[in-house]
Amino acid sequence: MNKSLFYVVAVAALGGFLFGFDSGVISGCEKAIQSEFGLSAFWHGLIISGALIGTVIGVFTAGKPSDRWGRKWALWTMGILFLVSAVGCAVTPYDKTWGPHLLGWFRFIGGLAIGGVSVVVPLYIVEVSPGKYRGRLVAMNQFNIVFGILISYVSNYLVARFLPNVDPKIVWRVMLGMECLPIVAFMALLGTIPESPRWLVRMGRENEAKSILEKIGYPEIEKTMIEIRESFAEKMKDVALFQRRYFKPILLAFLIAFFNQVSGINAINYYAPRIFQMIFGEGSELAALAGTIGVGCVNLTFTMLAFLFIDKFGRRALIIGGASLMIVMHAIVAWQLSLPVPNAAIAVSGILGFIAFFAVSSGAVIWVYISEVFPNVVRAKGQALGCFTHWFMCTVISWAFPVVAEKAGTWAFGFFAVMMAVQLVWAIFFMPETKGGTIEDIEKRLGIN
Repeated sequence: MNKSLFYVVAVAALGGFLFGFDSGVISGCEKAIQSEFGLSAFWHGLIISGALIGTVIGVFTAGKPSDRWGRKWALWTMGILFLVSAVGCAVTPYDKTWGPHLLGWFRFIGGLAIGGVSVVVPLYIVEVSPGKYRGRLVAMNQFNIVFGILISYVSNYLVARFLPNVDPKIVWRVMLGMECLPIVAFMALLGTIPESPRWLVRMGRENEAKSILEKIGYPEIEKTMIEIRESFAEKMKDVALFQRRYFKPILLAFLIAFFNQVSGINAINYYAPRIFQMIFGEGSELAALAGTIGVGCVNLTFTMLAFLFIDKFGRRALIIGGASLMIVMHAIVAWQLSLPVPNAAIAVSGILGFIAFFAVSSGAVIWVYISEVFPNVVRAKGQALGCFTHWFMCTVISWAFPVVAEKAGTWAFGFFAVMMAVQLVWAIFFMPETKGGTIEDIEKRLGIN
């Protein structure tokens, strides 16, 4: 693999790192926030999911600007929003009237950035990646997401561990403010990578596009340029996404995103310490934070394994295998939480097993698959639709989870198991494979060329 290509993708995928860090860091703060502001389960869920509400809106505000001004410009804008959010959260007022409202709004701004990078980062990577490496390169975004989650867990633990006698009101604000460090690094490195060559062709800047393809070691450049030109035959039009011609990719993107979230992954990411306390019992706050590091390590390890499998076995095989095993893991956790005193070893094994099988299947496949199934002329819009579905379901589940878990955690994990059974049926009988070939070639294979 060309070193320039790897560097370009690695820098762009740092947007995924911020996505993961922002998503994971709240897990170490949410109980302290609820305690400080005296929030009910309903309002607590709303404040914590404020970022998710912003994300749902962010996915639709990123597509058109990235088409008009470029992928790099969009990523730079997302960096600014991340920075505003992190600083704002860190200086949230102590006042119980204004504090939660302002925290919710700053989390909302961060959500706009998460929504933006979840659209633009995989969009950029798929547009610079040769077919031979496309799966694993787009999966670098997922790797950075879970790496960001892990680092946020480690950061939270270290802040709590080394500030033991500091007022908890300060501790959770420090946790949220730590995100400023990777944000600044991301914004600085963005200036060292080129614009998407496919976006440049769309803008009529073919010489620049060709030069970039040569620099990153793209094979058969002339043939690729011809295919890109042909795919933009409608480039002077604002092509509508919602038309019969694109029904198949729309449905595929919707389903892969829907099942990704009803697996329960972000309920665990956002509320991991709370779930571990349900298992270990009250008074285990530091152990619960340490447990989240275990979740992050397993997530990262199995995401790395997905790099080896996604282009070799394909997207469909990973989904089938992963869904089958996630059903078993959720059933184990639901069984344990139904007991008066859960067996910690069995319950934690179920949680970590679910994380492992999610990471190597749905976690790795979603951003690759959504980016692949849409044609060039509507890819940004299609990416936004898939991301909207993902984040809308994430918002619903993350808002509802504290209420449901407060009543009976068994029901929540039972629901996740049933949803994975439905995904298994879909993957076996209806999910088409997309590995290999150029992204223009996938249009032909799906019958939408």
